[in-house]
Amino acid sequence: MNGGISFWYADDGLPAVREPLPGDASADVVIVGGGYTGLWTAYYLKKAAPFLRITVLEQKFCGYGASGRNGGWLYNGIAGRDRYARLHGHEAAVRLQRAMNDTVAEVIAVAEAEGIDADVHRGGVLEVATTPAQLARLKAFHQHELSYGEKDRELYGARETAERIRVADAVGSTWTPHGARLHPVKLVKGLAAAVEALGVTIHESTPVTQIRPKHAVTPYGTVRAPYVLRCTEGFTASLKGQRRTWLPMNSSMIATEPLTEEQWAAIGWSGRETLGDMAHAYMYAQRTADGRIALGGRGVPYRFGSRTDNDGRTQAATVEALREILTRFFPSLAGVRIAHAWSGVLGVPRDWCATVTLDRSTGLGWAGGYVGSGVATTNLAARTLRDLVQRDSGQGGRTELTDLPWVNHKVRKWEPEPFRWLGVQGMYATYRTADRRERLRPGTESSRLAKAADRVAGRH
Repeated sequence: MNGGISFWYADDGLPAVREPLPGDASADVVIVGGGYTGLWTAYYLKKAAPFLRITVLEQKFCGYGASGRNGGWLYNGIAGRDRYARLHGHEAAVRLQRAMNDTVAEVIAVAEAEGIDADVHRGGVLEVATTPAQLARLKAFHQHELSYGEKDRELYGARETAERIRVADAVGSTWTPHGARLHPVKLVKGLAAAVEALGVTIHESTPVTQIRPKHAVTPYGTVRAPYVLRCTEGFTASLKGQRRTWLPMNSSMIATEPLTEEQWAAIGWSGRETLGDMAHAYMYAQRTADGRIALGGRGVPYRFGSRTDNDGRTQAATVEALREILTRFFPSLAGVRIAHAWSGVLGVPRDWCATVTLDRSTGLGWAGGYVGSGVATTNLAARTLRDLVQRDSGQGGRTELTDLPWVNHKVRKWEPEPFRWLGVQGMYATYRTADRRERLRPGTESSRLAKAADRVAGRH
C-alpha cells in the first residue's frame, strides 16, 4: 500500500471520527491541533485543574498528522539544544537535556497508568557509523552528549556493534538507554481516549482557519477562550498569517513484510533498539512488534508553497531510495517485500530550534518546531504549556519547566518563495551528495559540502 495515511493506521485501523464543532462555543482553554502536543497539553491541564473547560479542535482526526505517521522513536533528542547553550549558557542546556531524559520515562509511565498498550519496548537508541567520516562524527557526537550529562551512554566498536545488530560495513556505534520503540497510532488513540475520559471536549473534522487573541475561528463557528494554544506543528503554514512561521518538512517511510526467524537471525537486533545513522541525510528505523522493519528518511523534503499532502502517498523514487538504504544496511534482505510506504510533514523553524511560548499579553500560546524529534518532545512541551498557563492564570508560579531555555524563544520567519523551496531542495541535494562522496572516497574528514549546507540552513 502507498499512502493511506500510514502503515500504523493500516495496522491498527482508522478511528471513528468525532463530531465537528456544532457552532459558536466558549471554553477556558482552546487547543488547536489534535496530535501529540495538543492531546498531551489537554491531558496535563485537565489533570492539574479538573474544573477547566478545555476544547480541542482538529481539522481531520486526532493523530492524522505527524503523530500518526512518525517512526515511533520515543527518545531524548531535542532540536536546538546547542543553540540554547550558546544563548543561555551550558548549564541551562544541560537542564533541558535532563528534562528530555526524564520525558522518555514520563511517557512510558503515563501510558502504563492509562492502560495504553502502544507496543513500547525500551531498548534505547543505537546510532551507527558505516564510513570513516561517519565514525569521526559519531565519536565527536558521543563525547558531545557526555558533556550534557548523559553518563550512561556507551560507545561501541565494530565487533560490539555487530553483537547488537549486523549492519553491513558498520564500524562503530553509540547507544543511549533514553529511548524506546512504540506504535505511534496506538499511543495517539489511547491518549485521545484518556483525554476524553477526563472530560475534555474534542471536535474533529473542524479546521481552524484563523487564530487571534481569545478566538479560534472555524467554518462552523468560533470558540472563544482566554487561552488559545496552537499545537499544529507541520500544518502551521495553513493558518492565516503563519505561512512562513514553520516550514513543513516532508519525511517518508517504508515498512517491510514481517521477516522470518531466519532473516532476523541473520540481522540480530534482539535488543529492539531504535536505529539511526550518522549520515548527513540520516535514516531512522525500528523493529516493529509484529516483526517488520519500519525505516524512514527525507525523500522529497519540501513542497513548493509550504503545501502538505492529503493521504501520505509517496513518490516511487523515494520508495526506491528508502529500499536502497534498507538493503545497504541489510544485504540479506534484498528480496524482501515492501508492504507499505507513506509520508508526512514535521515543523521546522528557521533556526531549527523547538520552542514553547505563552504570550501573557494576548493569551496566545504555541509549541512545536520539533524537527522530527517530537514523539517525546511533545510531552515536555505540553507539561511546560500547562505550567505557563497555570502561572499566567494565578494557579501556579515559576517551575523548573518554565525556566528552561526553550521557553519564549523567538526566531525569524522563513524566506518567501521561491527562495525557501530552492534553499531546502538545494540543502538536501547537497547532503545526499556529501554522503555519496564519503562512501566513495573514504576518509575521516566530513564533507565540506555538508558543512556549507549546515551554515546556509542555519542548523548550527
